[in-house]
Amino acid sequence: MRTIHILNGPNLNLLGTREPGVYGTATLADVEQRCADVATALGCRAECRQSNHEGRLVDWLQEIGREVAEGRSIGVVLNPGAYTHTSVAIRDAIAGAQVPVVEIHVSNVHAREEFRRHSYVTPVARGVIAGLGPIGYELAIRALVEG
Repeated sequence: MRTIHILNGPNLNLLGTREPGVYGTATLADVEQRCADVATALGCRAECRQSNHEGRLVDWLQEIGREVAEGRSIGVVLNPGAYTHTSVAIRDAIAGAQVPVVEIHVSNVHAREEFRRHSYVTPVARGVIAGLGPIGYELAIRALVEG
């Protein structure tokens, strides 16, 4: 059974309590359960990880790139959090590892502060889903599995 990886960046461990008017009330555990259920229904396994550390996310992306090359993994649903707007390292890890990524954002980053409208990840992502809340994760999983 192939794996689909769900990677969440900084502060996503605070889902459900951090600015619920912007991010909603679903917790990260809720999102991860939903991802696991959708992956199972599509015949694969979800592996969910979250880190507040950029280097850890880079390491994971490189590791997953190797798994994709070996046929053990489908790709990554990535919510890079604030690293979306700041991390060339994450962008380069995606490109260098040649890992299929769908970039996901719970809130509509394009309707928020100006600095949130630029993404280093978007140019190397297969697609982007923003502003649909937790259902965006489900859509991203479907896009990777079915696409």
